[in-house]
Amino acid sequence: MKIINLLVFVAVIIVSCGSSKPGVADPYAKARDSSFSYDIIPGADQTEKYIDYLKNKRVGGLANPTSRIGKTHLVDSLIARGVKVVKAFGPEHGFRGDASAGAKVGDAVDAKTGIPVISLYGAKSKPSAQDLADVDIMIFDIQDVGVRFYTYINVMGKLMEACAENNKELLILDRPNPNGYLIDGPILDMSLKSGIGAYPIPIAHGMTVGELALMINGEGWLPNKAKANVKIVPVANYNHDMPYTLPVKPSPNLNTQQSILLYPTLCLFEGTIISQGRGTQFPFSVLGAPALKGKYSFSFTPVSIQGMAETPLHMNKACYGLDLRNYDMSNLIKERKINIQWMIDLYKAYPDKAKFFDIKASDPPRQMGDINKLAGVYDFKKQIEQGMSEENIRKTWEPGLTAYKEMRTKYLIYP
Repeated sequence: MKIINLLVFVAVIIVSCGSSKPGVADPYAKARDSSFSYDIIPGADQTEKYIDYLKNKRVGGLANPTSRIGKTHLVDSLIARGVKVVKAFGPEHGFRGDASAGAKVGDAVDAKTGIPVISLYGAKSKPSAQDLADVDIMIFDIQDVGVRFYTYINVMGKLMEACAENNKELLILDRPNPNGYLIDGPILDMSLKSGIGAYPIPIAHGMTVGELALMINGEGWLPNKAKANVKIVPVANYNHDMPYTLPVKPSPNLNTQQSILLYPTLCLFEGTIISQGRGTQFPFSVLGAPALKGKYSFSFTPVSIQGMAETPLHMNKACYGLDLRNYDMSNLIKERKINIQWMIDLYKAYPDKAKFFDIKASDPPRQMGDINKLAGVYDFKKQIEQGMSEENIRKTWEPGLTAYKEMRTKYLIYP
């Protein structure tokens, strides 16, 4: 990775990838030393490294409730520090986080600051030339959870595309990946490219958004192999094996650390008849369906919850299955694998197997739906239906997964 220290910018800014430049000290040397440990400091909180760089610029921000400096929203904090924020952009759930999962969001004026807010989860998925006409530099600061089908990384890619097309700088304030230890799953078949999978990466990609931005640029994944002018304020005192408890829930249905760590596994069930607990206060911590009564003793009943799940799967019906709220996550962390055995077991237990992956059989319809798009390959559904073992399913993920892990090393900022 090429590291350049710009005099106009206090932080070390990564602007491209490749071999290290001779004679330039490695600013991450201490972080790469596992014996060296300080408190983790996200990029946004290191204001001394970028505030001066933003002065006298018209700033746009792609942000949500996880975008914070301390306990204050990033945009509010920047404005209070004299930065001229002229526009905000909101992803899924909205700029202030007041929209439910999957709900389309419209443009608005932010009630607190009076600045226009452009939705990128509604009529369009990336800023237009007109949106960026009065912006000198864009900021991306959103907490990711390290999973391919979590939509914020796709929004970042679209923003990179727009910045490249309109010759705008993009400043990424990097944040830790709470599932940074995990690199697992099949590589996305690009014929299944969608809003829940845009790049040929595994289900759990093991990168921060800053590292992933370097990969998107370096691998030429933007249209016409364009490259965005990306600058990154790295997380301080961080490596991928460090546990990181998010100070703000990244989305309404990831409301506990347990749900965040289970998400790489449980979100696959969005493509099945099995509820993951949407419509409860513990989503992505349980699994179940009404038809499993008699197979499992644990039960929960999804209900309509404003801002989380207005019409959850199996609403007002008792679902029977697995309670994973007290599951020992050290098992997953030690094995560094998503748990596909739960999918195998629940499929075997489900009495009407023709409906297990039939998203039309659910009422209301599935949130994300297509199991092929979630898994990223066509084979996974067939493998579960055919009773293939977890070991043999994993063999089909190679050699793609090994090749990805090797490619990933080129873009790592953190050990």
